Amino acid sequence: MTKIYPNSPTSQSPALDIAVDSEPSSFTVWRKSLLFNCSGFTVFDAKGELVFRVDNYSFSKRTEIVLMDAGGKSVFTVRRKRLTLVDHWRIFEGEEAALRRRFSARKHLTLLPSKVLAHVTPCGREKGPIYCVEGSFSHRSCVVYDELRRPVLEIRRKEAIGGVAFGGDVFRLIVQPGFDSGLAMAIVILLDQMFGSRTAPIRG
Repeated sequence: MTKIYPNSPTSQSPALDIAVDSEPSSFTVWRKSLLFNCSGFTVFDAKGELVFRVDNYSFSKRTEIVLMDAGGKSVFTVRRKRLTLVDHWRIFEGEEAALRRRFSARKHLTLLPSKVLAHVTPCGREKGPIYCVEGSFSHRSCVVYDELRRPVLEIRRKEAIGGVAFGGDVFRLIVQPGFDSGLAMAIVILLDQMFGSRTAPIRG
């Protein structure tokens, strides 16, 4: 069976501004739960170790998705805001008993051609940068920029290995030094819910 975890990030996209003395982290995202009859995500690091997972059991809660670490501990919870005209989501950090609202995300809507997909902003009294997502999630080609237009993460197609090509359910996540890889994966979940209908969004 072809291994799906990352190749070494030897060749970098021109969109990424990599410091000479630091390297980005490379992850392989598999849009599949390792548990039977569950939908979700499984995320491996560059060594092939499991680092994150999403296992959605309930079919009634379609507005909440929990990102867990390899041990099953909640890292981020993504919730859709009710009664809104556009896709509006919130990202919470921590365990269920002590969730802290961190970010709000909105799908970008415009009648004009635009490469912008979504905006991610701090919630309430939280202070931090505003992130802009650009590209095409359906083609697995996205870059997330901070307020200074510095790329913080990128979504890319997974390179073929041994002549075996991967479909859209297996792709790479490149995270720049200093950016939270858990938050990066939470943004992937958001994009999948906003734009992933062509490949069937997570039932959760």
